[in-house]
Formats: sequence, C-alpha cells, structure tokens
Amino acid sequence: MALAGFVIRFLAVTAGFALLHYYLWWRLCRDTTEPGSRWRPAGAVVLGVLALFGLLARFFVPSDAPMPFQSAVGWPGLIWFGLFLYLFGLLLVGEALRWCLLRRGRSGEERAAVRADGLTAHLRSLPSRLRRGPGEPPADPPPAVHTRRVVISRAIGLGAASIAVATVGHGLYEGYRTPQLKPVTVPLARLPRRFDGYRIAVVGDTHFSAIRGRGYCERVVDQINRAQADMIAFVGDLASSEADQIRDATDPLAGLESRDGAFFVAGNAEHYVGADEWYERVAELGMTGLPNTRVELPGFDVAGVNDLIVDQRGIAGEVGPDFEAALGDRDPARPVVFLAHQPNAIDRALEYGVDLQLSGHTHGGQMWPVHYASLLRSGQLSGLERHGGAQVYVTNGAGTNGPPIRVGADADITVMTLRADG
Repeated sequence: MALAGFVIRFLAVTAGFALLHYYLWWRLCRDTTEPGSRWRPAGAVVLGVLALFGLLARFFVPSDAPMPFQSAVGWPGLIWFGLFLYLFGLLLVGEALRWCLLRRGRSGEERAAVRADGLTAHLRSLPSRLRRGPGEPPADPPPAVHTRRVVISRAIGLGAASIAVATVGHGLYEGYRTPQLKPVTVPLARLPRRFDGYRIAVVGDTHFSAIRGRGYCERVVDQINRAQADMIAFVGDLASSEADQIRDATDPLAGLESRDGAFFVAGNAEHYVGADEWYERVAELGMTGLPNTRVELPGFDVAGVNDLIVDQRGIAGEVGPDFEAALGDRDPARPVVFLAHQPNAIDRALEYGVDLQLSGHTHGGQMWPVHYASLLRSGQLSGLERHGGAQVYVTNGAGTNGPPIRVGADADITVMTLRADG
C-alpha cells in the first residue's frame, strides 16, 4: 500500500509539474520566437532537465538516499524550484498586462500595416523563389516579421525572467549567509529581580541537511557563542535528515557555550525522520532534550513539548505533545519559559500559566509572499506578541526549508534579554 501510494503521488506530481513547465515553455519560448526557431526545442530541453532535477529534489531531499546523491540533485533542484515559483507567479501576473496591451491601443490601421508588412516581405522573396532551378536548395525563407504579440511576449518574458533571477540571487545570498544576532528585550513580571538581564539565545529551523552541512553548522555555532548567552534554546527543526545521516555535519554543536546549557525540543522535521533518535543525538552533543518534560533552573523553569504535527498528521511511531507532563504539577509561583516548535501551541499552553513561549516553524515566511500563507497557518509569523496572559516569541530561524532562499525574512539567531518587570 505504501508503494502504491508513493507511485500515485509521484505520477500526480510529475503530471502537474510537467503541465506547469509546459506553460513556462509556451510563454518564454513559443510566444517569443518564430515558427521553426531552434530556440523552441532548446528551451524545451532546458526546462525538461530543470523539471527533472526539481522532481528528484522533491522526492529524495531529504530521504534515505545516499547523501552525495541528495546533494547533487538538491542544489540545482531546490534552487530551480524557488526560481520556478517566482517566474511562474510573475508570468501569471503578466497575463493581465498582456491582455491589456494586446487589446488596447491598437487601431485597425496598425493591424492592416502588420499584414501589409508580411505581404511585402513575401512578395520580395518571390523572384528568388521563382528563379530556383531543379535540384537547387530551397531559397531562404522570407524575413520574419515581428508581430505586436511577439514583441509584447518578449518584453513580458524578459521582464519576468530578470526579476525572478534577481530576486532568487538575492534570496540565495540571504539564505546562506551567517544568521545575524537579533537583540530582543522581553519583560517577565514574575522573574526574580536578581535574574534581570538574563540572556537566552533562541535558535530555530537550522534544517541541517545534505545541502546545509558542517560548514554552515560551524558558522551557526560560532555566532551563537558570540552572543555569550546564559542559556541556549533550540526550538525545533534542527535538521531535515535522520540523525545518523548527518552526524559529521552536526558534530560542531558539541562546541556550544553557555552558563546554563543548551535545550532542545523536536519540530515537525525531526518527527518525520525519528525524533527519539534526535533526542539521543543532542544528548551526545551535550544538549538537554525536553520531550514533554521540564527542568528547573535557578530563576525559572524551562519546559518543552514534542511538536503538534504528530497529532495533526497522526505520524505512526512518534510521541506527540503532552502538555500535562511538561507543565502540570509544578510550582505555580515560579515563572516558566516554554519551548514549543509551532506558535499555535500557546492555545493549549495558556491553561498552564506559561509566562513566555519560544517558537519557530514559520521561518518568518521565508519567501515573500509566502508570508501570508504562513501567517494564516500559524497565527503568528515573527517577533513578540501577547496571547492572553502569556507572551509568545517566534524566531525567523537560522536556515531554510525547501528552496535555500530567503526573501523578505532574514535569518536570525535571537539574543533575548529578560527583564524583571515585577
């Protein structure tokens, strides 16, 4: 049954992907060239190869496939997927412009002139065609006449391609540069005065994988250590691959430095590949996992739950969130900092009197205009907001999921300073 489901899904995705790429070919190659142009088959080949890489990346990054293979298809496939999204969207927006330009501002005289130009070119070529003797090669075809439709199609296609390439180029730079330290101050009414100024490094969505490996992990660790935080909070989606697949890539995490240690909760990405294995792995690296549990620090409690995705999708073999185990039966006089991957976990955490929830998952939207869909799904996109008696902070995250591109949502490692507001 699982194999049959995979085959059906693969065929459906392939058919849909092929149809969308045919639209790109139609607008970028067919509409912009004359019949018989060599650019039409060349464009079909190029788009076909890119579509193949995109499909391979979609189904095998991440997967159980060898990591070199994932890297080889992941880089071109995921970058193309991001470029495709922008190019396709811009061409769709261009349809309205095309319709207006083709139907407005063109008089009957202009249409007659275009037909006359074509007829003139045909008549000029007629003598050479009539003089051709038996066995002689065919005469050159009449000169091409670039119609208004071709000119408009070229302008829209070139404009869409230029904007898409420039956007993705900028997005790749933002997606792979070292995440910036983002300072945030959060008042906590119940925080003891002697812990005023306590610093937490909030890190989320690093998504270490075949295309985001050891070098990136080293840069992230160095940046976290520059924050000189009292505590480090990893709020899920540390990696997209299985723990054993990227052991070498995540080894630098053993070099994290903070007074009270580093804490970790699983996100949806870990539950897809095995959250228990990731809790074991972070323990090897010197971090403290919080699978539906809590730890008492001198100034407050730190609690965490597994991700909501387990209940949302019914993932077999994974343990879902247990708010009672993490937050119940604790001293209500102590403030609690609560780690949960998805921001909307606050809906269930409010009844336990949490003071501050730290989350990720949204990537800040990652690629504009995906921001709007992320906001609808998660309820909070980025930054600090108040929900009832609690505050929720959502980091943009330090990595990317899918296309390694960020547009309008810069990666960050948040350096949170707690203030005693009582």
